[in-house]
Amino acid sequence: MTNKSKSISIVVPAYNEEGNIQKLYDEIMKNIDHQSLLELIFVDDGSKDNTWQMINNLHNEDHRVVGMRFSRNFGHQYALLAGLSAAKGDAVITMDADLQHPPELIPVMVEKWREGYKIVKTVRRNNERISFFKRITSYVFYKVFSFLCGVELSDGMADFRLLDRMVVQHIIQNREVSLFLRGLIEWVGFESSIIEYTSKERFSGTTKYSFVKMVRLAWAGITSFSIIPLRFGIILGIFSSSYAFYRLFYAIYIKLFTNSAVPGWASIIGVVSLLFGFLFILLGIIGEYIGRILIQVQGRERFIVSDCTESVIPTNKPLSGSF
Repeated sequence: MTNKSKSISIVVPAYNEEGNIQKLYDEIMKNIDHQSLLELIFVDDGSKDNTWQMINNLHNEDHRVVGMRFSRNFGHQYALLAGLSAAKGDAVITMDADLQHPPELIPVMVEKWREGYKIVKTVRRNNERISFFKRITSYVFYKVFSFLCGVELSDGMADFRLLDRMVVQHIIQNREVSLFLRGLIEWVGFESSIIEYTSKERFSGTTKYSFVKMVRLAWAGITSFSIIPLRFGIILGIFSSSYAFYRLFYAIYIKLFTNSAVPGWASIIGVVSLLFGFLFILLGIIGEYIGRILIQVQGRERFIVSDCTESVIPTNKPLSGSF
């Protein structure tokens, strides 16, 4: 089968996006080769509005539009994973429902894939629509992640990407509960290409990624790919032990060779308090890793599908995160 005849699946996670579903569908249809489009998969991540109804309406009009609905809000990463697990295309494009990922780039991404790239990534370039705070925190996170985890992430990397079927298979075979797809996709490797874009204004609604959610995602990413935070305890132990020996020998010197009392009671108390603070931080980090191990070994489903349009999931696969 030639690349020209290979099929494309598009996966779109959606949470309370009733105002964007129809517009996104229209824009995708303007920019996709209809002969290569196999399916447009919407994953309703437990929306409280009419998102699921909008998906069903589109499915009734165009059977290439298929959808699955989570029993509750499991999160953006799991919605992406569910879509990847259900997709049947030779390549899968993932994008958000808010139209900030420009559908006009879809033909460019497909062309890069036809050139032989297994992964086609997009990187958002800074623009005035993005707050300075978000730009700087994003930059710091990607630098810290790359340093700690040994997996290079480009600043501004988005979940708007194309993955070859081979890459998708490796992604969905991973059984990680604490999921950070951007890191996982970089970890699997394969030849990739990068396309830069300027994000658009959200067409309707408000962002679902609060600062707290972004912090949680960042922490999940780091703890999923690195044990270096645990090694901070070794570094703190070396410094604190060195300082303790210094204070001990200094106290012995003062006692033996001078008539002065050993000074520094207040400073010693301060140092001890500081060390206890470091100790509790380290215990918290250890507890976080142990908690993630517990969650992993419990073997709970990563998401639960409560409803789906016909044939979105193969009949020999259960409607759950275990497929």
